Amino acid sequence: MASPAGAAACPAWRDPARWQITTDVVAVLIALSLPWSTSLVGIFGVLLLISIAPTVDLKAFWALLKRPICVAPIALFCLALVGTLWSDAAWGARLYAVGPTAKLLVLPVLLYHFQRSTRGNWVFVAFLVSCTLLMLMSWLVLAYPHLALRAPGPGEQGVFVKNYIDQSQEFTLCAVALAYPIVMLLRAKRVLLAVLLIAIALSLFANMALVVVSRTALVTVPIMFAVFALLHLRWRSIVLILCAAAALSVVAWYGSSPLRRTAESFQRDYRLYMERNEPTSLGLRLEFWRKSLGFFAEAPVVGHGTGSTRGLFERVATGGVTQASGEVIGNPHNQTLNVAVQWGIVGVAILYAMWLLHLLLFRGDGLVNWIGLLVVVQNITSSLFNSHIFDFHEGWMYVLGVGVAGGMVLKGQLGTDMEPEPPVHR
Repeated sequence: MASPAGAAACPAWRDPARWQITTDVVAVLIALSLPWSTSLVGIFGVLLLISIAPTVDLKAFWALLKRPICVAPIALFCLALVGTLWSDAAWGARLYAVGPTAKLLVLPVLLYHFQRSTRGNWVFVAFLVSCTLLMLMSWLVLAYPHLALRAPGPGEQGVFVKNYIDQSQEFTLCAVALAYPIVMLLRAKRVLLAVLLIAIALSLFANMALVVVSRTALVTVPIMFAVFALLHLRWRSIVLILCAAAALSVVAWYGSSPLRRTAESFQRDYRLYMERNEPTSLGLRLEFWRKSLGFFAEAPVVGHGTGSTRGLFERVATGGVTQASGEVIGNPHNQTLNVAVQWGIVGVAILYAMWLLHLLLFRGDGLVNWIGLLVVVQNITSSLFNSHIFDFHEGWMYVLGVGVAGGMVLKGQLGTDMEPEPPVHR
C-alpha cells in the first residue's frame, strides 16, 4: 500500500508542466556551462534527454522528425554510422569518428521542445551572461596569468579555460548578435539598456582585439556584420557604420600589437610553408586541404569511410614531423573536406542541405530569427578553416542555437502552441 507521502508526490512527478520547466532549466544550464566546461555540457545534455522524455507526444514528434530541417542532421549521423562499413580504419577509430555527429541528434529534440516552451529567451540570455563573465575573467587572467586553469600557449594570454578559438567564437557570436537588439532599443528610445548592451559588445570586441585574436574571427566578423547590415539597415546607416568601423579598425590596428601580429602572420606563415615546408598554422591548413582534395578524388561518391582520414594522411606523409608534408591528422580543418574525404559527394550534399534548410528556417524578421541566422552563418564561414560541426564546443553552439531559435520560430509559424502547457498542479 502506498504511503501518504508517496501518493502526494506522485502527481508532481507526473506533471508535464513541471517536466517542461525542468527541461527549460537544463537547457539554460547547458548555455551557462558551454563557455566553461565540456564535461558539464555532456552531463546536462543527457539530463535534457531524460527530462524531455515524459512530455513527448510521439505522433507530433514523429511528424517533426519527417521535416527536412530534422531529416538532414539525422541523415548526416546515419551516414557516419553506415560509413563505418566501408572504412579501412580500425573499428575503434571508426566508432570514435561517429561520435562528433551524435550531437546532431539533440537538434530535433530541442526543436520539438522549444516550439512548445515559452522560455527560449532564457537560454540566449544565459549564454550572453556566461560569455560576459568569461570576458571579464579573460581581462583578469591577462593581468594575473596564474589564475588561468590551463597553461597559456603562444599568443594565448587571457584565456582562462579551453582555447582562444572557442573563446573567440563565443565572443564573436554574442557581440554581433547584440547589434539587432541595440538598433531596436535605440529606435524605441530605450537608451539606458541600449548603452548597456553597447558596452558589453564593445568590451567583447576589445577583448578580441587587445587580448587574443583568432584569424577565423577576423574573417567571420565582417561577413556576419555584412549580413546584418543588408537585412536590417538602410544604406545611409550602412555608410555611417562603415565609416565608424573603419575608424575603429585603425585605432585597433595601431593600439593592439596582438591584432597586428595575427594579421601579419598570414603572409609570414605562407612564405615559410612555401619556401621551407615549415609546419606553420596557415601552411598546415594548405597542406591538409591539398591532400584532402586528392583523397576526395580517389573516392568521390561515398568517400573512404568513417574514421579513415588519419590513415590516409599517414599513407602520404613525407619529410618527418618537422615538415608540413609529414604532419598526420584526422581533421583537415575544413568542414566540407572533412565530410568529403569520409563520405564523398553524398556527405557534402547532406551537409550543404542541412545548412541551407536551417538558413531558410530563419528568413523572417525579429530577434529570434536574427540569432538563428547568425548561428548558421557563423558556422558556415568558420567551417572554411575548421570542422566546427564536428568540434565539441562549436558543434554544441550550433545545435543549441539552431535548436532553441528554430523551435521558437516554428512556434511562431504555427501561431499558437501545438500543445499548450497544462496548468501546474499545486
